[in-house]
Amino acid sequence: MATITTGSVPRLRRGVRLSYDQTRETHVLLFPEGVLVPNPTAAAVLSLCDGVADVTAIAALLRERYAGVREEEILDVLSRLGDRWIVEWT
Repeated sequence: MATITTGSVPRLRRGVRLSYDQTRETHVLLFPEGVLVPNPTAAAVLSLCDGVADVTAIAALLRERYAGVREEEILDVLSRLGDRWIVEWT
């Protein structure tokens, strides 16, 4: 596996979808092997994984909404989701 850096570009893998469940008022991450309920921060990160924006750009966009966003934390979240085959890197 290639080294993942702040210049890496994440996207949701084919078959993975981030959706909002209005009944439960939370985001759900649907993927072939199951369902995850990401916390609001992870959902915000995942919503920006479009295969175009790199981690630095995602962090900049999140800083417009939240204080204290660090690229290293975004990399950590996305790396863990990559290990579960939810996110891939272009």
